[in-house]
Parts: sequence; structure tokens; C-alpha cells
Amino acid sequence: MECFFGSYERDGKDAAAKKMLVCFSIPKAGIVFKAPFSGEKMHTEYASLLTLLEFIEMNQKLFKGKEIKIYGDNAEVIKQINTTRTCHYEFSQLLKKALDYKQKYNYSLGWVSSDHNPSTNQLFD
Repeated sequence: MECFFGSYERDGKDAAAKKMLVCFSIPKAGIVFKAPFSGEKMHTEYASLLTLLEFIEMNQKLFKGKEIKIYGDNAEVIKQINTTRTCHYEFSQLLKKALDYKQKYNYSLGWVSSDHNPSTNQLFD
């Protein structure tokens, strides 16, 4: 089953507001998720992926017997997870969690252009 994750920065929000959105979508299941988040871009990208992975864990019936293919448009996050590459210290626990989920669910992780990422480019459709 194809799943997508990403982050979105909202315009026009005051400094105190959570201006980032954690996003994921599973188009074939008709699932779209977005939630406000306070964090910078990389933190929000990891939060989006981990939120998707937690959803997968909590909804095993939907994914049982299906190959899980996850796509995102942040090449750096994807490379860090696929190559178990080190990252900035503040993201090391997030990388570890993503790798733990990868071992548990054996998902594949690939890149998609932001123009073709339904988790962020179809937010308000």
C-alpha cells in the first residue's frame, strides 16, 4: 500500500502559532491527516513520518498482508533512514524510532517530488 508523508508551512501565522503542519496520506484508503506542529522543517518531516508509522501500527488490519511503500519529498530524511546515516544530534532519537519501525514493518522508503506528494499538495482539496 502506498503511503505519503510531508510537512507544510502555513503562511500568515503569528510567531506564537504553530505554523507547520504534520501531514500524511494513504490515497487508496481515502485517508488524509494534517495537524499543527511547532518545530522546524526537519523536525516536522520526521514527525510526519513517525505519525504515519504510528497510524500503521495502530491499524494493522488495514495493512495486513500488504507491502508498505512510503514516499516523501525530503531527500535528506529518506537518505538518513535508508542508509542508516547519522543525522544532527537533535534528530537522532527520531531517526532511531524510524529505523525501529522499519525493522518491525519492513517498509520501503522512497522519494517523490513535492508536486506529486498528495500528503502536502492536496491539503485543501
